[in-house]
Amino acid sequence: MRSLMFTGIVRERGEIMTVERIPGGVRLKVRAQKSLQGMRLGDSIAINGACQTVVSVGQGFFSVEAMEQTLRQTTVGRWKVGTRVNLENPLSPKDLLGGHLVTGHVDGVGVIRAKARRAGDVLFRIQAPRELMVQVFERASVAVDGVSLTVVAVQGDQFSVILTPYTLKETTLGSREVGDKVNLETDLIVKAVQRLLSPHLMNRGLTRERLEELGF
Repeated sequence: MRSLMFTGIVRERGEIMTVERIPGGVRLKVRAQKSLQGMRLGDSIAINGACQTVVSVGQGFFSVEAMEQTLRQTTVGRWKVGTRVNLENPLSPKDLLGGHLVTGHVDGVGVIRAKARRAGDVLFRIQAPRELMVQVFERASVAVDGVSLTVVAVQGDQFSVILTPYTLKETTLGSREVGDKVNLETDLIVKAVQRLLSPHLMNRGLTRERLEELGF
């Protein structure tokens, strides 16, 4: 693999062509165009934010094999023939960091609880596993189905993000509706800070107020 990092800037929307059950998981054939440029066997690619390894490349498609752990922890197990997916090739040293650093390791699955149009934008309110919400802050980044977004509000076990017309047009999020499940990856920097400060946090958790107390 040439890289294990992504930016959350989707290169194109692909489409699941076939889903084949294999021992320990599934083999997915994905229709693509731009993502195939320079692609080689063994490369990484983020599919709806889940990092997968390319096992074959053909004319107009590539294939990956998702194992049971991936099927359990992401939305991959829900994909079927015709499902549209966000695709992003890994970051290379010469690339600009347009979004934020994303590992492609999905932290959990969220559920869209509200969708509201505001002028040309759309606001999504997403419910996330409670263990992830300690890593979600206003103005922090979050990857939703592999798309880099900024958190605009947090309340309880839910957070809100705003999708611009460009994001709605160029990613699969434009077709997402209330009740749909999405892959979530929280901000890598927030996770790093949380690990760094874990001895000081005890049972108080990582909050904006606690970070201010610690001088951040």
